[in-house]
Amino acid sequence: MSFEIERRFLVCQDVRHFCRHGDRIVQGYISFDNGSGGQKARVRIRNDQAFLTIKGERRGLIRPEFERAVPFSWASVLLSRLPPETLIRKTRYEVGFAGMTWEIDVFDGRNSGLVVAEIELEHAEQEFELPDWVGAEVTFDERYGNSSLAVRPVSTWPAAA
Repeated sequence: MSFEIERRFLVCQDVRHFCRHGDRIVQGYISFDNGSGGQKARVRIRNDQAFLTIKGERRGLIRPEFERAVPFSWASVLLSRLPPETLIRKTRYEVGFAGMTWEIDVFDGRNSGLVVAEIELEHAEQEFELPDWVGAEVTFDERYGNSSLAVRPVSTWPAAA
């Protein structure tokens, strides 16, 4: 089992000028423990590849992660059996900045308008430079987790006062 160490931020500027060639992602959750940050099982199709991912409970920035490639046909059938409104649809762009690779997710559907940037780290204390196009950090804000967005998309959030 490996570990995921990532930080997530809202994107606060238009990044379309350097987000040219992205990967289409459709993913759904077949098991998750809402509210407690517990284990989650996800099926994802990224372009023409499919994956099963199981993520454990987050401890600080670190969470255990198990990911394996699965047959595309298997993932397609499984996703087709999930409620369509719970599927996460997004385009992911990889952008280099200050020697690091940032993943920018531009969400579609019920999460349209949401743009999140994340950076994978080698260790929890790793320092990195923030690009000027990132804003508020949402690493620990459960609302922005994909499994939360699947059941409580941004289109259902109350308008800011």
